[in-house]
Amino acid sequence: MEQVKKRSEIAESDKWDLTDIYPSDEAWESDFAKLSAGAEQLQAFAGRLKEEADILACLRTEDRLSMIYGELAVYAMQRQDEDAGVEKYRAMNDRCDALGVKLSQAASFIMPELTALDAEFLLALAQKPEFADFDRLLKDVVRKKEHTLSAAEEKLLAGAGLFAGGFHDAFNMFDSLDVKFKPVRGEDGKRVEMSHGVYSVLLTSKDRRVRRAAFKSMFAGFGDMLHTVGQLYAGNVKKDLFFAKARKYPDCLSRAMDGENVPRCIYDNLIKNVHAGLPELHAYMAWRARRMGLKKLHMFDLHVPVTENYRLSVSYDEACETVKKALAPLGEEYLSHIREAMEKRWIDVYENKGKRSGAYSCGSFCSHPYVLLNYNGTAHDVFTIAHELGHAMHSYYSDKTQPFAKSQYEIFVAEVASTVNEVLLLKYLLAKSADKAEREYLLTYYLDMFRTTLFRQTQFAEFEEKAHALAENDLPVTCDALNEIYFKLNRQYYGASVISDREIAWEWARIPHFYRSFYVYKYATGITSAVSIARGILEEGESAVRGYEKFLRAGGSMPPAEILKLAGVDLTANKPFERAMREFSDTLSLLVDGAEDLR
Repeated sequence: MEQVKKRSEIAESDKWDLTDIYPSDEAWESDFAKLSAGAEQLQAFAGRLKEEADILACLRTEDRLSMIYGELAVYAMQRQDEDAGVEKYRAMNDRCDALGVKLSQAASFIMPELTALDAEFLLALAQKPEFADFDRLLKDVVRKKEHTLSAAEEKLLAGAGLFAGGFHDAFNMFDSLDVKFKPVRGEDGKRVEMSHGVYSVLLTSKDRRVRRAAFKSMFAGFGDMLHTVGQLYAGNVKKDLFFAKARKYPDCLSRAMDGENVPRCIYDNLIKNVHAGLPELHAYMAWRARRMGLKKLHMFDLHVPVTENYRLSVSYDEACETVKKALAPLGEEYLSHIREAMEKRWIDVYENKGKRSGAYSCGSFCSHPYVLLNYNGTAHDVFTIAHELGHAMHSYYSDKTQPFAKSQYEIFVAEVASTVNEVLLLKYLLAKSADKAEREYLLTYYLDMFRTTLFRQTQFAEFEEKAHALAENDLPVTCDALNEIYFKLNRQYYGASVISDREIAWEWARIPHFYRSFYVYKYATGITSAVSIARGILEEGESAVRGYEKFLRAGGSMPPAEILKLAGVDLTANKPFERAMREFSDTLSLLVDGAEDLR
């Protein structure tokens, strides 16, 4: 029976080096002790935000404290993510969360006091050189005036942060440590210990018995605890509704989108255009069923490569070399930072017991971004390297160009750079391939990228909107209601060629991103934007690269939809979505017709 390694059994060269943030836990504790007094420094400005000098001093103080807190939070979180079973780092993370709430409460007077000031006065401050770091903030204060409460109410809402994230934290602990999966037998008949990482590998098995067993094991793990997980998610939805009502928004989605200053029409454009493209997805599902010799597909059949005589399985070092070659069109400067990330241990590579599942990029302003992987050598894992390094480079360019106050780009644009890298990798692999089987594999991989990133994430987005609508309409958020919503959407999206297995009704229960409400649609708008940007880079060269670099360096200095326009993408119109759907349709035609070139 294969065992997942302990953290101590992973080579140091394959672990990220967090000493770039803090050289030791003791150094972290020293900063933590100093920052604990930060609340008093902020509170000294309470009631004084009327004169320019006091406003500027207060904003600079909050900036400095937030920067230190970011270092503390990233270090504690990533230490915990290495192995959630280490109690010391769980405690550090909890302490850091509590400190964050304390600082948030201490700063809670800032927005109400600024909001009380005259709009013309605030906009005039935003034009002054000394307020350059805070011009976007001041403009947002004016924009959000109607949703900002009194100082006392803001302090109360800030205090709610102490437990508002508890639903996410509880799910994360369950997902990382407590969920139990039954072992399955692999293709060789040997027992395999199930985990999130192993599951992704087994779903690509040519043996349908193995795929079905892995699917049953994974979904049984969540199904056995469905009511508990259901209560966690219902609590998360009700928490969102509480904050939406408190801030006088008509619904949860409006609050989420206004929080990032993203036009609501973009959400509606996404769903409308994806619905229009569903017949093409259904046609692809029908093609996959025929190609696999099946009357109909099950949900556990969607991940297996259909090309029997080709299988991409590469070492981590080989994957890194491939990624670097694929990203060459972005220029030498970009590549130099990619090499640094790979060679200077910015990346935590392999799965170990207690390690957080999946992959992400996260970092601190004063050091550099980090990447967490659970690398298993599959094609998906190779693309994940490119994807997460896209996140890392976006943060790197933003942090090096913008002041701290404007370095954080909105989540709305967070999936664009990562998906640009994936599209460039796919195009690179296709361009250098002359093998028929390999090209079929890559074309289906590209189509599956659309399926999982555009269609699937839009399905998730619809589910979130409908799940929140239950609470908004005073209906109970129960497992049965959530299952019914999800099952109907699954059948709508995948069509008649796919059997929606009974267990798929509770797939919502195993999606971590649902605890970051209204996040997932940004994957879909991300690939929509990335298709346009990548095509421009490959076809137009230097001019498109320069526009893309402006996007990467912009950070949070402008509204996110406007930042995308720097790279030539306007999501308030239908054109980018139509272009993405056309790319999917054209790729499917190439696959079905056997054409040689992807143009």
